[in-house]
Amino acid sequence: MTARALMIQGTGSNVGKSLLVAGLARAYTRRGLRVAPFKPQNMSNNAAVTPEGGEIGRAQALQARAAKRVPHTDMNPVLLKPETDTGAQIIVQGKRRGTQGARSFMRDKSGLLEAVLDSYYRLAADADLVLIEGAGSPAETNLRPRDIANMGFACAAEVPVVLVGDIHRGGVIAQIVGTKAVLEPADLERIVGFAVNRFRGDLSLFDGGRDDIVARTGWPSLGVVPWFWNAWKLPAEDMMDIASRAGGACKVVVPQLERMANFDDLDPLAAEPDVTVEIVPPGRALPGDADLVLIPGSKSTIGDLAFLRAQGWDIDILAHHRRGGHVLGLCGGYQMLGQTIDDPEGVDGRPGKVAGLGLLDVHTTMVGDKRVTLTEATTRDGNLPVSGYEIHMGRTSGPDTDRAWLSVEGRAEGAASPDGRVRGSYLHGLFSSDAFRAAFLADLGHESRTSYEDGVDAALDDLAAHLEHYMDLNQLLELSQPVSPRT
Repeated sequence: MTARALMIQGTGSNVGKSLLVAGLARAYTRRGLRVAPFKPQNMSNNAAVTPEGGEIGRAQALQARAAKRVPHTDMNPVLLKPETDTGAQIIVQGKRRGTQGARSFMRDKSGLLEAVLDSYYRLAADADLVLIEGAGSPAETNLRPRDIANMGFACAAEVPVVLVGDIHRGGVIAQIVGTKAVLEPADLERIVGFAVNRFRGDLSLFDGGRDDIVARTGWPSLGVVPWFWNAWKLPAEDMMDIASRAGGACKVVVPQLERMANFDDLDPLAAEPDVTVEIVPPGRALPGDADLVLIPGSKSTIGDLAFLRAQGWDIDILAHHRRGGHVLGLCGGYQMLGQTIDDPEGVDGRPGKVAGLGLLDVHTTMVGDKRVTLTEATTRDGNLPVSGYEIHMGRTSGPDTDRAWLSVEGRAEGAASPDGRVRGSYLHGLFSSDAFRAAFLADLGHESRTSYEDGVDAALDDLAAHLEHYMDLNQLLELSQPVSPRT
């Protein structure tokens, strides 16, 4: 069977494209199709690690799970990981190519479209349906000449496009009709229909609006999708999607760092009925009633440590510790907890050495190759299994590593203070392991009452059923087109 392809593009960022592709992937997989998710270019610091040791966007890993496939670097061949307001680390087919300023990246994308098409055709060779996610909006006309994320890819690969608008933001008619008004004829030829996402209330109230879009664009409506209330149960990729989650008496407080990365560590905790996860935005003090302060990963450890201090959060964390509270640092957060962070080569930003928070007697040096790997570990006290991943630069050593609380293939991992109330580790994703999470919460005096992985799969099934009901999946499949031969 020749693979077919369909691309979901949005009228803007964060309109729900990732979730729609995940839901469609699970729905068509349940129909017996071999589905492959694909995103030509992504921008996110919340990366996932693939079995071959590469990086892709977290959303593509979730979509692969929805399609019941193993994540692969071909699913997201170009990943941009912002390090500053004007520059990003560039990951190509899973491997770090280097760091580039936004202006130079827009001028020179040499070889990237070729890499994207290579990955796309490899995926298509082992699929019945390739579901493609765009990035941002095709209406950003200033970006079109060198675009590889939206219409640049759609035209090169001759892929049909469904345009999705977000009614929750307001102005969805203008979003969709306005996109049609600014696109070039060749791009317009790729669009085969539209959908409206995130509706709240009586769907019939939008019948006139939907019909007006049809009349103004000539595109068929493929569905008006109500708000999916269980979306919070699925791992989020975009920092815009992370939010506090009210639960029970166990309170986990998380400072919202400027370059926070791999914050999927929070999802299993937020899913616990007895746990409240409070994300504290800039400008607010950390609350004094936390059971645990969790310092998350960061794409720029030294920069985010300066940001943390500028908010006064260092004072709050030290006060929390003096009151007997627990502190956990993961990856970049682990590095911040130490005595010093030394970056002699400027791999994390400008070269230099800074003092850490001093809650762990360890020192970090930002040297060596980037470590990107899936990791199986066990706890050193109870021999509990822990599955996760590592994705970091730097090496950490010092007296408190003698109290490492994890073991990875016989190697000690992490560090702990003498009283055990401060811990750090490079291992992301450890809270997804139910037994470990239950033991960790028990140390805080609370109980685990959920199976996280089962909850994610149940939410994906619910999402698939949701889209089956509110979108015309038969018509979507008919609008998909066979993957064109590569020229």
